[in-house]
Amino acid sequence: MNDKSSVLRETDNEARRQARILLRSARHAALAVLDPETGFPAVSRVLTGTDIDGVPVMLVSGLSAHTKALSKDPRASALFGEPGKGDPLAHPRLSIQCRAERVDRDGPFHARIRTRFLARHPKAKLYADFPDFCFFRLVPIAASLNGGFGKAYVLPGEDLMILSAANEILARDADVLVRELVARHPDLVSALVTASGGAKGGDWRIYGLDMAGIDLIWGDRTLRWEFDPPLGELNDANSYISKIAYSIP
Repeated sequence: MNDKSSVLRETDNEARRQARILLRSARHAALAVLDPETGFPAVSRVLTGTDIDGVPVMLVSGLSAHTKALSKDPRASALFGEPGKGDPLAHPRLSIQCRAERVDRDGPFHARIRTRFLARHPKAKLYADFPDFCFFRLVPIAASLNGGFGKAYVLPGEDLMILSAANEILARDADVLVRELVARHPDLVSALVTASGGAKGGDWRIYGLDMAGIDLIWGDRTLRWEFDPPLGELNDANSYISKIAYSIP
């Protein structure tokens, strides 16, 4: 009998929440692909966002080595998480094994992904529409969360995704819903920033909304407020805004 205790903790709701926040508040990630010529892992830094279902997305040049590698083998891994002061290994990070899916410019998801990505990365408007640039969805297969010393967890890919039948409707109406939400609750943004531990006094704004939470941005800083629990069906705009109002801290 092996008495040695496992280094992994049992995955609980708090671990899932921390993993989702790390993913959805990230502005970039380290992306690992398999070099088609040598078979060795190759790592690069990419800008990231999320689709309406929580799947991470990236905008890359078709001329880059990692894009060419993904065209040969869609398997990839991505590392999310910002090191802070002191020991970089003491800060939370999330590693995801994923399957890269190229987003067709003429497909039904391109406009939605482009809009959400540029809301997070406005400067990417300079090159997002260049012919050689494209979006990829990095569909999670499995994930490893290190929440700090002694806090290691393994998660299935589904734990990072927003599996809601209302995703498409919300993606269509998100901008209108955000405007109405802020109009009805003028103090919402400042309340969310405070509750999320963000810097006060900044020009924060809501740039993303999905069935699991709200994304905020100020310059290069981002915050994620997760609904607890995620919201249910989206019957109409007014009922959705009312549900969000109950989630205001």
